[in-house]
Amino acid sequence: MASIFSQIAKGEIPSYKIAENERYFAFLDIYPLAKGHTLIVPKEETDYLFDLDDELLADMIVFSKQVARAIEKVIPCNRIGVAVLGLEIPHAHIHLVPINSEADISFSRPKLELTKEEFIEIAEKIRAEI
Repeated sequence: MASIFSQIAKGEIPSYKIAENERYFAFLDIYPLAKGHTLIVPKEETDYLFDLDDELLADMIVFSKQVARAIEKVIPCNRIGVAVLGLEIPHAHIHLVPINSEADISFSRPKLELTKEEFIEIAEKIRAEI
């Protein structure tokens, strides 16, 4: 069975899409630590990030960098934090989280509750910067 991230990348499950190419898909996390919290997934269904072949992994980082630069233009922050956890969904993914301190990227923190309109507005603004 396809992971939820594969279904999102194929458009079978709706998402707040940020960017896409033939190999990767970026979308807003619906349980964000901060406004602009984005997930980057390879379209190739692989459970563990470090099981990706070297070229796919390297290109995923470059794709993530493009998305991170766009997020920085829209969401006021000191940096874009990067996290790879990979336990909650069996599909390799990278979290890009706007942060002002290390505490901002703690996944034990309560998640933000944004409205559909807020998600749409954030996604549109980030997409416009890519």
